Amino acid sequence: MAAPKKGRNASAQSKPGRSLALILIAIVALTGGMFASGHTTPRLGIDLAGGTSITLTAVPEKGQESAINKTNMNTAVDIMNRRVNGLGVSEAEVQTQGDKNIIVNIPKGTNSREARDQVGTTAKLYFRPVLQREAVAGSATPTPSASPSGSGSPSASSTGKAGAGDSVSSGSASPSATATSQGRAVTDALKADATPSTSSSPNASGSPSPSASSGSDAATDKLQKEYAALDCANPKQRAAAGKGAKPGQSTVACGQDGEVWSKFLLGPVAVDGTEIKKAAATFNTQSAAGWQVDMTFNSSGSDKFGDITAKLAQQTSPLNEFAIVLDDKVVSHPYVQSAITGGNAQISGSFTQEEAESLANMLSYGALPLTFKESSVTTVTAALGGEQLQAGLIAGAIGLALVVLYLLVYYRGLSFIAILSLLVSAALTYTIMSLLGPTIGFALNLPAVCGAIVAIGITADSFIVYFERVRDEIREGRTLRPAVERAWPRARRTILVSDFVSFLAAAVLFVVTVGKVQGFAFTLGLTTLLDVVVVFLFTKPLLTLLARREFFAGGHKWSGLDPKRLGAKPPLRRTRRPAGPAAGPVDPKEA
Repeated sequence: MAAPKKGRNASAQSKPGRSLALILIAIVALTGGMFASGHTTPRLGIDLAGGTSITLTAVPEKGQESAINKTNMNTAVDIMNRRVNGLGVSEAEVQTQGDKNIIVNIPKGTNSREARDQVGTTAKLYFRPVLQREAVAGSATPTPSASPSGSGSPSASSTGKAGAGDSVSSGSASPSATATSQGRAVTDALKADATPSTSSSPNASGSPSPSASSGSDAATDKLQKEYAALDCANPKQRAAAGKGAKPGQSTVACGQDGEVWSKFLLGPVAVDGTEIKKAAATFNTQSAAGWQVDMTFNSSGSDKFGDITAKLAQQTSPLNEFAIVLDDKVVSHPYVQSAITGGNAQISGSFTQEEAESLANMLSYGALPLTFKESSVTTVTAALGGEQLQAGLIAGAIGLALVVLYLLVYYRGLSFIAILSLLVSAALTYTIMSLLGPTIGFALNLPAVCGAIVAIGITADSFIVYFERVRDEIREGRTLRPAVERAWPRARRTILVSDFVSFLAAAVLFVVTVGKVQGFAFTLGLTTLLDVVVVFLFTKPLLTLLARREFFAGGHKWSGLDPKRLGAKPPLRRTRRPAGPAAGPVDPKEA
């Protein structure tokens, strides 16, 4: 039984190269991804890159003081985050401060000025009839389809996506009208009529709807030219589409359905978002529709919504659709199956829970009586942050130099392993930070730099724990190769417990804090995880390999593992007394 066990141990000890190859492949892959993405340096926060810090104060409308609450403020933060991120601003930070204030930090960049102009603007949400919809050139037009939900409720697109095959109803059973795809016939319909209704369809007042030839030909032609020239695949045109359009005017807008961008020609506002009393995401257990968004309008909104849905229900796609427009962007465009009266409506379709909740938040925010005023605007220069960063890097370099000096003096040859491990950890940290910028918006700020400096001590501590365990085994009289393997289980437990405590502290700090302190916690947690990876996949396998070299295995005085310097005990030897005659009485004559 002992022989097989020895064979397994020998096999495990003889393949440390696999672990070293694995971590080498990881470093090469991360470095390649970093250069392939074009982000070869970490993103910098506002304290290092400079920028603008804006303090916005919520101002309620008369009689609506209770609207300023935690839920509504958090919703406003989410909307502002989407605005500045949509402008391509690097690491914009939006957070609440106190009960009424929102702090927006916008790093210096090409779109920073535009972000400042838009971030404090109260969100405007409208329901506009769709006059024309077209996918951008070069992408496949999504084929609209509609199927009746189990309750006859309307279908809608997912949040932030202009869904094409979605419907809306009041929940009453009605046949599902299948929407047809956009094509030439739709363009001809637009030329014949500038409104979603045909000339024979009554408008809200019961009179015929105006046609394109009713005296507004010049305005209609101008809008059609603007629609024809609009390229929603272009971020600049996307951001400019519909800007400055008044509620009573037709306009153009962009929306996204999955990976496909579509452009829209929209009629005047039919229902204002402020007329939504309530919107909530619910799960429909009575049908296969799944997640849906329930809307309730006030009395004025109920009448308007009933009028527009009555008109749209008589049309074919896309004239039977209405667009939900938030900040001049189409976030959804469900089609109408029948007139919806009573003030209650449902939007359903291929929603996930997150999409349904997000759309419900957008609809709810349109009804909030919140406006913001700029309390202060501060320009932050990169010079001060650069000086602080330089001082921090100098402090980190001094600390690292002292750690290396200590390792060289005390551990001698073993310090070679420790220094290489620190370099591997630094390479992993740098590449991952560079890649996290474009992927999750991580930005390196001064607290994050402090977290990286603190991590040097955490990483060095893991090496020291393992080296001391190995030395303890040598002091017990064991040779190096068995000492390396016997020391690992005890050192591993200590390292894991220590890193777990550090990671737990970083996680708690990340959850309970906001702003820049989260940068410190995130970096500390990341480097703690990387410490475990480096120790398991690099430090231990490398020491296993070097233990086979005569310089270390022979206990050279500069190896850091000299048995004499460590005060090793001599190996225990068992002595045997020579066998003799059994003891008995001694004959006096023989004595």
